[in-house]
Amino acid sequence: MAGTEPNNQQEPHQSGAIASKADVRSMFDKIVPRYDLMNHIMTGGLDIHWRKLVARQAANLDDRKSERVLDVATGTGDLAFAIQDAGVDEVVGLDYSPEMIAKAREKAQKHPDGVTFLVGDAMHLPFDDASFDACTISFGLRNLEDYTGAVREMTRILKPGGRFICLEMTPFRRPILGPLFRFYFETIVPVIGGILSGNLKAYKYLPHSVRSFPSADHLAEICHVAGLEDVRYQVLGFGAIAIHSGTKV
Repeated sequence: MAGTEPNNQQEPHQSGAIASKADVRSMFDKIVPRYDLMNHIMTGGLDIHWRKLVARQAANLDDRKSERVLDVATGTGDLAFAIQDAGVDEVVGLDYSPEMIAKAREKAQKHPDGVTFLVGDAMHLPFDDASFDACTISFGLRNLEDYTGAVREMTRILKPGGRFICLEMTPFRRPILGPLFRFYFETIVPVIGGILSGNLKAYKYLPHSVRSFPSADHLAEICHVAGLEDVRYQVLGFGAIAIHSGTKV
C-alpha cells in the first residue's frame, strides 16, 4: 500500500455519512444550478485536473483498456465525460439525486454518444456481478451510509482484474496550514456556497462531513476489508484530497 500521512492524533470518524440518505438527496437536488461552479471555486479549478487523473486510471488497466466503466455518485457527470474523453467507449453514470441526473443528461447533449445516466442507489447497484472493467466515485463516498458496504458493492460489479478508484476529500491534518485551511473550508466556503446556491445548510454540511471521514490510511484499510487487493493512494491538494485505487482479484 502506497501513501503516508502525518503522525498526528486521528480524530474519531464515522462508518458512514453524517446525514440520512433522504437529507443528502434533498441537499444535492437543491444545489444543482451552482454545483459545478462551486466545485471549481472551492478547489481553484484543480478538481478538473483531479478528475482527469482518475479518468486515466479508469480507462487504462494494467493489462488492457477498459471497455465499460461505472461512475457512482456521478453528480452532473463531469467525471463520466472525462472517462469517455480518456478513451472508454461505454460509460454509465449513476446518482441518487434525480436533479443531478437531469443536469447530467442535459450536458450529455453536447457530448458524443456513449455515456448513459441513471438514477440509482450506490448501496444497491442495479448491475450484474463482474459487469464493469472499472468503477469510480468522486466526492461521493462521504455521503453514503456505509463506507465499507459501499466499496464492497462497487467491488461486486467489477470484473476480475477490474479497478476501483475513489477521489475524495480527506481530513486535513497538516500542522502549519491546518488552521488557515480550516478557516477557509469551514467559514469562507459555506458563506460563498450559501450565497451562490441559496443553500447555506448544504455547504455547512460539507466541512462537517469531511472532518468525520476516515483518514487516507483508514480508507485504504476499508478497501482491503471490502475485498480489494493492491490498494494504494496518493494525497493531493496539499493534503486535502486523496485518490485511492484497488484491484478485484
